[in-house]
Amino acid sequence: MSIQTGRRPAASESRSWERSLPALQADLVSAGLDDVEMLIEYQLPLTSKRADVVLAGKHPKTGLPSYVVVELKQWSSAESFEGSDRLVTVEQYGRRAVTHPALQVADYCDYLSSFTVMLAEQPHSLAGVAYLHNATDLGVSDLLDLPRTKQGALFTGQRRGAFVDYLRSLLAPGESGAQAADALLRSKITPSKQLLAVAAEEVQNREQFVLLDEQRDAYEHVMHAVERARRSNTKTAVVVSGGPGSGKSVIALSLMGELSRQGRSVMHATGSRSFTMTLRKVAGKRAPRVQKLFTYFNSFMTAEPNDLDCLILDEAHRIRETSVSRYTRKELRTAGRPQIHELLSAAKVPVFLLDEHQVVRPGEMGTVEDIEVHAEALGLKVEQINLNDQFRCGGSEVYVDWVLRLLGLKPGGPVEWKGDDGFSVSVADTPQELEHVLATRQDDGYSARMAAGYCWPWSDPRPDGSLVNDVQIDGWSRPWNLRGDRSVGGAPPAALWASDPAGFGQVGCVYTAQGFEYDHAGAIIGPDFVWRDGGWRTVREANRDPDFRNRTKVSDLEFDRLVRNVYKVMLTRGMQSVTIYSTDPETRDFLSRLIR
Repeated sequence: MSIQTGRRPAASESRSWERSLPALQADLVSAGLDDVEMLIEYQLPLTSKRADVVLAGKHPKTGLPSYVVVELKQWSSAESFEGSDRLVTVEQYGRRAVTHPALQVADYCDYLSSFTVMLAEQPHSLAGVAYLHNATDLGVSDLLDLPRTKQGALFTGQRRGAFVDYLRSLLAPGESGAQAADALLRSKITPSKQLLAVAAEEVQNREQFVLLDEQRDAYEHVMHAVERARRSNTKTAVVVSGGPGSGKSVIALSLMGELSRQGRSVMHATGSRSFTMTLRKVAGKRAPRVQKLFTYFNSFMTAEPNDLDCLILDEAHRIRETSVSRYTRKELRTAGRPQIHELLSAAKVPVFLLDEHQVVRPGEMGTVEDIEVHAEALGLKVEQINLNDQFRCGGSEVYVDWVLRLLGLKPGGPVEWKGDDGFSVSVADTPQELEHVLATRQDDGYSARMAAGYCWPWSDPRPDGSLVNDVQIDGWSRPWNLRGDRSVGGAPPAALWASDPAGFGQVGCVYTAQGFEYDHAGAIIGPDFVWRDGGWRTVREANRDPDFRNRTKVSDLEFDRLVRNVYKVMLTRGMQSVTIYSTDPETRDFLSRLIR
């Protein structure tokens, strides 16, 4: 584990291996499967999730490679959660419900088939099983009611004989699994299905994304809360928090698709014009009426209480103090009513998906604490789920942790980048080099974008439609992305900068990058954030963001916090790599020493 991941395993992990792996080993030997390969803590592609064991061998009938994903549980007892056949409770977890282990391992199989080329081409070669080796049938009787599938079987220790027979039906005794294991480990990994490219199919027809562990827990919790609200007229707020790429928007779209198919009244709202307009364009491409499902946080000022079964609030860290703006009609200016109250009131099950480290504008107040305080004032129950694994940045927990320490958003201070097979980090010496790296990736068929801190003026397009090269650095210059809703001079509108290939060549800002992902990211750290005397210094005079100008509304301390969050967003947009450039030579030297 230390060699593969760069971290020491926790004592609880070691204990888990000591208790579970020998049990599986003994059953393999008993089955005559001594030569089967065990891939322990097998990492799922582009995530930090790991399957307990993947068994690799040959199929007894076909002679082709055969794989069994095994989820090992030490549970001795478990029961269904409030009658659900998909959620279960286990004594050692308290009352926190988790996904049924057979569904968990089936999700792993589905995910592997979606992202591992050799398995996608031979899906029949993959099976999944949950093995509760300490349990009797009586102790987990509720869990046995779920019908068995090829990728979601379940056996208890009491059914050890049946488990051995099951393994023999998929893996041939006396046959080495070395070649099959090597083939799996060498298999090409296809690029992640990007969120917006499949939103239309997701909402209109069928679920495109595979949900894993906490993602699946969150999804099932919301579905259960909606059903509970229908049956017993109760109301619950669900808060789902997680870092960049932890799957919040995947959960949102999966819920949209399933609730829509069930005929539930559901809407999706964000505080981001770019994100909402892109979802509208993609999700409503073939059915424009679908666009009405995607709206903004300030759209519920006049909503009737509980009119919706579910309101999905994506990017909830962008919730504002109130929905009132200069365009709000006088009769709607309800004195001081918080925007959170409007959103909590609008649905029987409001769902808040947020990352507290992505608050980048003054007046944004979507934190877990804010939501809990306002929900309590309204007498609402709050259920919270934390998505603690990363799906952006190649699933590299190491990189996300490195960024948080680099920017001082997590204790410990900056550390040298030691590398991670799943994600590439580099420093460019010039903006020309940064753009060349990204252009090469773009030419190879990947998506690539560069974004910068708001440290340069921002001009409107010229009358002839050409863009002004406002971002100027040592003889290199490029325009900002467009600000409006129209395409000008071949450049896409602001909302589509991150998803339209024509966005390459313009420099994005945090407001157009936030909420999106691309394969390769370029991050330009401007003169508003420099390294001096062993620490970061924010330079307010170098920042051009109009939202930061008023020192009364935005204190120096608040400015410092927001700028760090801005660069955290920019540094975590890439799926496969990031290239960093700082306009400040001393800062650039510091970064080069960290990233060799």
